[in-house]
Amino acid sequence: MTAEPLPAGTDEIGEVAADSADDAVIETAEPAGRDDVPWLRLDARMIAVDLAQTVLSLTPTAVAVWVFGVDASWESLWPLLLVGAFGVLGAVRNALRWAFTRYRVTDEYVERRTGVFVRRYRSVRRDRIRSVDTTARLRHRVAGLRVVLVGAGQQLAAMESALALDAVSRRDADALRAALLAVSPVAEGAEPPAEDVMARFRPWWVVYHVVGGWSFVTAAGLLWGAYGIAATFGVDAAGWLEDLVDRAALGTVGTIAAAVVVTAVVGAVGMGVAFLTTSWGFELARVPGEHGTQLRTRQGLLTTREVNRDDRRLRGVQVAEPVLWRWMGMADTQVLTTGLSILSTSQPATVLPRGPASVAWPVARRVLGADPDPLRAALTPHPRPALRRRLWWATATAVVVTAALGWLVVNGVLPTAVLWAGAGLWAVGLVGAVVAYRALGHTISGAYLVVRSGLLSRATTALRRDAVSTVALRESVLQRRLGLRTVSLMTAAGYGVYEAPDVEADEALAFAVDAAPGLLDPFLERAQARGQEPPRAPTASV
Repeated sequence: MTAEPLPAGTDEIGEVAADSADDAVIETAEPAGRDDVPWLRLDARMIAVDLAQTVLSLTPTAVAVWVFGVDASWESLWPLLLVGAFGVLGAVRNALRWAFTRYRVTDEYVERRTGVFVRRYRSVRRDRIRSVDTTARLRHRVAGLRVVLVGAGQQLAAMESALALDAVSRRDADALRAALLAVSPVAEGAEPPAEDVMARFRPWWVVYHVVGGWSFVTAAGLLWGAYGIAATFGVDAAGWLEDLVDRAALGTVGTIAAAVVVTAVVGAVGMGVAFLTTSWGFELARVPGEHGTQLRTRQGLLTTREVNRDDRRLRGVQVAEPVLWRWMGMADTQVLTTGLSILSTSQPATVLPRGPASVAWPVARRVLGADPDPLRAALTPHPRPALRRRLWWATATAVVVTAALGWLVVNGVLPTAVLWAGAGLWAVGLVGAVVAYRALGHTISGAYLVVRSGLLSRATTALRRDAVSTVALRESVLQRRLGLRTVSLMTAAGYGVYEAPDVEADEALAFAVDAAPGLLDPFLERAQARGQEPPRAPTASV
């Protein structure tokens, strides 16, 4: 029997994932019944795709044995056999998933039920859907299939989508996206609706993706994988390197330097290839819809992806500039939208690949479309005591570290020379304190508030004032002595909390009042009625 979705907030068996406002996703072990809307299967072509994937996963083992004459033993073939085993298990799992998975779209819910031994049911309220993400790996594209991910603002433990359909035909995926996001249909033979294209892919953006510490992590994975494959096919990679490099001529320092350079180059190439394959064909556009407009991103070479975000849920933008690469003009651009987490591994809030700030800032302004433009507003600098607070923390940290190192030196654990590390840490901390202070700023511009802060990544956030649900003014003991306060602005979008740290005390209260009009009025009126000064650190919420 088919299922009647349980009401939001149910206490029946199962788990409920909710966003900041209301229950959006319901997952239960077994729903109770209704039959008016038929259940649909996933596309049967996914079985053929899985069979092809299984054959491909077994191909390296066959080539190693029959072409290269590798001994068919576990010791020599275990990496390839593991790859083949995972491929076979994946194909079996996907075949079972196809056989036992059904989905349907009703007037109020998107529903899916699946499971072999334990039946699971999940429904998403259509009015809580925040995004519809369609992806297609190369094997899906060849078969004309798509994976549809429906996001509803939830934060599940596995950081998964609210509901995933893997896989449906391309036609069904387009129909689902149009229905769930209320995209205006285009009549046959009619001109498609106009699109406002804000940014397109530029291959030279790859230079912003090949530098950084992750290049060494990428290189480690690539080199280890290459070493394992070479060993499987009987190639002595270590011996080949010994013959290639004259370690005696290079010396220890030269050998280490060469290894670092080669690792960095391999990592940079790997990260560059990854960026080009994932971002190729990128396009950001504002697309008309039946109930407004949507921000749409498309990208991908081997795996294509399209994400549509409802503009009605847009609350602001954030442009972040990493401090170590600011000299390159590097910036990250994200939107603040209710229901789309910036912390999500799929990064649905990212609307522009990491690239030049000269592109990021104009795109962020066009996304907002605000007049006056909050991203052009002059920010109010923070007072000098904010710099003294950071210098104090840098000095205190260096003193504590130096004292700990001194104790280890006195007890003979470390040599005396390590005490210079404390002095180096102090110098770096003082520079960091100045950089962090120079990043501080805040202002009010029309319907938006703007805050900027950050050491490792200087983030400028423009947030709609009517999206602020909570305002908090905080002060530590040191802040109180310096006459400073931190203004925390909470919202249902993005990270959830945005701060203007170390604002002058009186200015902090005025900024908080202007940032969320009417939110602090009850506190101020109460204080005035009592003939008192406004509360020193009020907290208000709605």
